[in-house]
Parts: sequence; structure tokens; C-alpha cells
Amino acid sequence: QILYLKPPWTLANLLKCYKKHWMAVFGYVVPRSLLSTIECLSKHLYADKPFDSSTVHILLQESKTLLHAFSCRSDYNGVLSQAYAEVTKLCETLGEVRAALLEQDLSEDIMVLSENAACEKMEATTPNLQSTEEKELHPSFHVAQENRHHEIWSVLEGVWNTMNLYSIELFQKLDPNAVTMATKASFEEAFLGLQKLLAAVKDIHEGIVR
Repeated sequence: QILYLKPPWTLANLLKCYKKHWMAVFGYVVPRSLLSTIECLSKHLYADKPFDSSTVHILLQESKTLLHAFSCRSDYNGVLSQAYAEVTKLCETLGEVRAALLEQDLSEDIMVLSENAACEKMEATTPNLQSTEEKELHPSFHVAQENRHHEIWSVLEGVWNTMNLYSIELFQKLDPNAVTMATKASFEEAFLGLQKLLAAVKDIHEGIVR
């Protein structure tokens, strides 16, 4: 008789009921600080915009936190443990996909850097006997240089985005408030990825010095 919304419920209805009855009911069952988890799920699941991989990762982690909190009260006939296992499986799949995409982007960035280094070497070894021709091609030379600047900027931006993604991964894995600890294998993957990233940054530094 006092329910905010009557059953049958959709997920949106359930999240609204959680928020409405949080202080009077659910806050006595699980930590009240988990209201932020409910608000996070409600905000992102019904936003009129597509998800990126980072948002999906956050939503899965928040869902695991909520399921774990309620499982401390009861197993609910095995429903919660099954749901937790499915969400964990989704987290692992997403992690594999994101790692593959990051490795692909990093490989492409390193390839571009290598091509740029080769071009710079060729330019440095070109004899100065074509000064007259260079003067004649002066406008097109400036266009080429402008394109090159854009290309270098694109590479730097790609490395920067990769660093941000790895930083997000590391902070989430090292978060002391996380309910579950990251597995050793996934942490090692992040570390190996950072080593590759350092190699790419080193190539950029050498190119700038040249």
C-alpha cells in the first residue's frame, strides 16, 4: 500500500523505488553510501546518448558493488550469485576487448612514428643540390609541412588518449573502495601495455630531439 510504484516493475521502476525508499528501507539493509551507486546507474542507463567503453565499465563495476552488498544479507535463492557471476563475465569480456583495441591503436601509433622517423632520416640525408627546385616548389612544400604537423599532432593525441585510458584502468584497479580486487593477470596486462606506451613516447622524444 505504501510502495512508490506498484509491480510489475521495469528496471527504471526499481531504481526509482530504490531512491524513494532508500532512507526508510534499503539504507537499513545495505550501507547508505550505496545510494550514489543507485544514482549512477539511474543516470547513465536512461541517458539519451550512446555509451563509451569507460562508461560501460563503470556501470558494470557499480552493479557488482550493489549485488555484492545485498548478497551479504541473503543469497536470495541463488539469484544474486548468478547475477554477480554474469556481470563479472561481462567485465572480463569488456576488459579483453578494450585491451585488444588499445594494443591495436598503440601499434598503429608506433607504425606512424616509425614512418615519420624514416621520412626525417631521408630528409636529413638529401643533398642540398636542389635548392633551386625547392624554391620553385616553395608553396607546395609549406602545404606538405602543414599536413605533417597535423599528422604529428594526431599521433600525439592518440598516445595521450591511450595514456588516459590506461590511467583510468589503473585507478579503478587500485581503488581502495573497490569491492573486489583485480586479478593478477589483468593487472599485468595493464603493466605490459604501459611498457609499450613508454616505448612509443621514447620514439616521439627521439623524433623531437632530431
